[in-house]
Amino acid sequence: MKGLELCRRYYDQIYRPAIEKGFGDRIKKMAFGLVGEGSECYGFDDEISQDHDFGPRVMIWLTPADFGEFGEKLQEALSKLPKQFLGYEGVNTSQYGEGREGVFTIPGFYTRFIGMDHPPETISEWRLLPEVNLSIATNGEVFCDPLKEFTKFRNALLAGYPEDQRLKMMAARCMKMAQSGQYNYDRSIKRSEFVAAQMAVAEFTDTATSMIYLMNNRYKPFYKWMHKGLKALPVLGEQSYNLLAALATSGSFKENVRSIETLCGLIINQLRDMGLTDSPSDFLLDHGPQIQQKIQDENLQMMVPWAD
Repeated sequence: MKGLELCRRYYDQIYRPAIEKGFGDRIKKMAFGLVGEGSECYGFDDEISQDHDFGPRVMIWLTPADFGEFGEKLQEALSKLPKQFLGYEGVNTSQYGEGREGVFTIPGFYTRFIGMDHPPETISEWRLLPEVNLSIATNGEVFCDPLKEFTKFRNALLAGYPEDQRLKMMAARCMKMAQSGQYNYDRSIKRSEFVAAQMAVAEFTDTATSMIYLMNNRYKPFYKWMHKGLKALPVLGEQSYNLLAALATSGSFKENVRSIETLCGLIINQLRDMGLTDSPSDFLLDHGPQIQQKIQDENLQMMVPWAD
């Protein structure tokens, strides 16, 4: 059973009935779900995932006022619930796996991942947030949220980057993909600098993956899952997944160059279709500045295209 399904059933059959019995109408002030760290929050878990931080678990999110009123009593009550469920043991928490179940304040939960207790409101605030953290803070599933306070914060993040910030990041991705994949990989191989060549491929893979997520107005997940997550993206998801898989498994320099150039070509065509560039060049470095010119914010537009 997938972890998210296990946790949803645990909520339905164990958590919610116990809370309804012990806390009455206060349940209307609670949001339930599973969001954050752990492959099960992305639906990517398998048997290997079950060796740490896996098991039936649920998160409850409260406003600070409600947490102050009954949060500790709620946590104490939850600690007494059965940990075993449907043949699965309770969460076998690893050294760094704390904070994956229990009761949280809404602002406290989000502060843990994005460093602020409110949705970012300015470009400057958005620029402080790593893509991965935004992905972690918006994955998973909300099982129930009568107050909608948790969902309101979540939806503000799920709406994606402000358009100017997204364009700035896409411009930078063009520059870095061109530098690492279209330029330095070939030069490193010719110099027999094979470690540098591997680094170039890794940089290209990370940057290209980020570009695909940005084209889909989504956040790139943790590196272990970023490639797997491409499959679900409608814009170039399947094509980029296959090309990056080929790049990772081929031992042929010529095939690797072909995969890099094919993916760059697909991205350039998509950028043209999006109206972000009209350059005829097949070198991504020539497209970054054109995307940058689409930015409305003067300070952001004046930054070098490489930055981000």
